[in-house]
This record gives sequence, C-alpha cells and structure tokens, in this order.
Amino acid sequence: MSKNILILQHIPIETPGYLLDLMKLDKFNLTVIELDQGGKIPNNLSSFDAMLCMGGPMDTWMEKEFPWLIEEKNRIKEYVINLKKPYLGFCLGCQLLGEILGGKVIKSNPPEIGILDINMNKERILDNLFYEYPEKIKALQWHSYEVVDLEKNKDITVLASSHSTKYQIFKYMDHAYGIQFHIEIKNDTVNQWSCVPEYEKALEESLGKGALNKFDQNAKKYMKSMNASAEILYKNFKKIL
Repeated sequence: MSKNILILQHIPIETPGYLLDLMKLDKFNLTVIELDQGGKIPNNLSSFDAMLCMGGPMDTWMEKEFPWLIEEKNRIKEYVINLKKPYLGFCLGCQLLGEILGGKVIKSNPPEIGILDINMNKERILDNLFYEYPEKIKALQWHSYEVVDLEKNKDITVLASSHSTKYQIFKYMDHAYGIQFHIEIKNDTVNQWSCVPEYEKALEESLGKGALNKFDQNAKKYMKSMNASAEILYKNFKKIL
C-alpha cells in the first residue's frame, strides 16, 4: 500500500534529495509544500503517514521576516506531539523540532561546514532507525546554528553527536527524529547549495574563499558511504510508517 508523505520545504533547491529518489521508486504519494513561496500546510494532517521537514537559509527565530514559521511550528507540534506520527527533520527541520520540544536554537561555535565525523551513541543500538549504524559515519554539515537545552525533556534521546554539536541526531519518543546534518545529499548538492547567498557566505567564512571546489570534491569522495547511510535510514523509516 502506497504511503502518503508530507514534505515541508523552505527553498526550492533543498529537497529530500536522495531520499526523494528512494520514495519515488517506492511510488509514495508525495505532497510538497513550498512554504517560502506561499504554500499552505494541509489541514488534514492525520491523513499523512509521515512528515519530512527540510533545511533552509532562514533560522527558527526569524518569525518577523518569515511569518509562516509560526504556523509551521504549530503544525509540526500538532503532528509530532498530538498525533504522534513519524517525523524526520533535517537541519532547519531538526532545529524546528528541537524548539517545539522545549529547546532553544543558538549560533554554533564554531559553525560546522564540510564532510565531518558523526559519532553515534550507544543508545542507537536500541533505536528502530539507526541500530545498524557503525560507531562513526561521515556526513555533510552546513549549519551555523544548532539546537541546545533539550535535557529537560525526558522523552528525548540523543543518538549521535559531533565534536562541537551535541544534538546531531535526537529522537522524541520513538516516532520523531531531528537530524542536524545532511543525510539526503546527492552528487550535485554542494554546487547547487553554493548558489544560495547565505550558504555561500557561511562556506567562505568557515573554509575561506575558493573552498567550494575542495568541498565538492570531498563530498563526492564520500558520497557512496553517505548514500549508504541514507539507504539504511530510509529502509528502517519505512517500517514505522
């Protein structure tokens, strides 16, 4: 039976990427809402089997500049807390989840940009999605903000961290996941995203001018293993739908 998936996007080029390709192969019914272009989240959230919330150049606190963030937060809260349905949030989508669960989003010190190590915690062994992951994976990072202060929510489990970011992967109960890094990337991701002014600025500030080519080459070097990580996540995510 085909699944109904709701995808919340904040900029047209930041899609579920490789995960989107896998969902299309499975002939899932995909409803894409482009929030930055005036798209409205459907009222019938209970009719969707899962919600995917992608990244974007804006930040969670920019409600004055992007007033639709207020409604988006409310609907994510409805879906995750009230309906208790499967949710995957990537980068901004991770931070939005963390904020509605009682955390706060702060500037990363330092920002994480590049192909970096993610350290999986021992708690992953008992998790439905990440139990097959090794202790360390490579992942593409491109963020200047991160979620913190989730410790007081006892329904949250940290599954992975990096050198400077505690909440690289966290889950709420057993159905909602925040993933700070970009597991969804494809071969053309780095070049596409470098055209976004906010992303280009963050890249140059972190890695220096002219770093794009090296970043892109490094991403392609590890693409096979990063796509393999995405395949494991997708395979196991389907089981909880």
